[in-house]
Amino acid sequence: MTDFNPDFREWPKTPRLFRDIVITEKIDGTNAGLHISEDGQVVAQSRKRIITPDNDNYGFARWAAENADELAHILGPGLHFGEWWGQGIQRRYGLEQKVFSLFNTERWYKNDGADTSKETRADQSSLVDQIDVVPVLYQGPFSEAQITSVLRDLKEEGSYAAPGFMNPEGICVYHSQTRSVFKVTLDANDAGKWEAAA
Repeated sequence: MTDFNPDFREWPKTPRLFRDIVITEKIDGTNAGLHISEDGQVVAQSRKRIITPDNDNYGFARWAAENADELAHILGPGLHFGEWWGQGIQRRYGLEQKVFSLFNTERWYKNDGADTSKETRADQSSLVDQIDVVPVLYQGPFSEAQITSVLRDLKEEGSYAAPGFMNPEGICVYHSQTRSVFKVTLDANDAGKWEAAA
């Protein structure tokens, strides 16, 4: 007889691979986020910490503070993650300004309680050239061939976020079933079949 009585742990359900994915361009900047309260207060963060105009990350907190009212109107309450990129940040993309590109493409295009989308409100604001969403390169059923094709196009055609810039970083693949994001970069770190076939 044993005194060993472990707690039962159920095996989690296994997600299905062949579900919809969204492939977006992976932009090389710095991770940023905006917390927006119900009453329109805006707080900025980097990947690892809350930031302020006095303790900033490439000027993102200063930009957020200077544009808080418009950002609250465009994005609405919640936590909004994206990439702060362009002038003076990582690859720079040949830009003379910085841009905040949000990651959640569905949330960007979807009409919300105000009966307009975040995209529409951004287009009608003074921030039209400073806030956007990462470019969608493919949306549909999971397909390794489609991922390979998108990578090849990105390598040959250059950035969709900054047309004419010929050194894009790679892609992010959002898998709807797992609600996970995976990345593939165009550098040697992710060398694979798609490069060998190019």
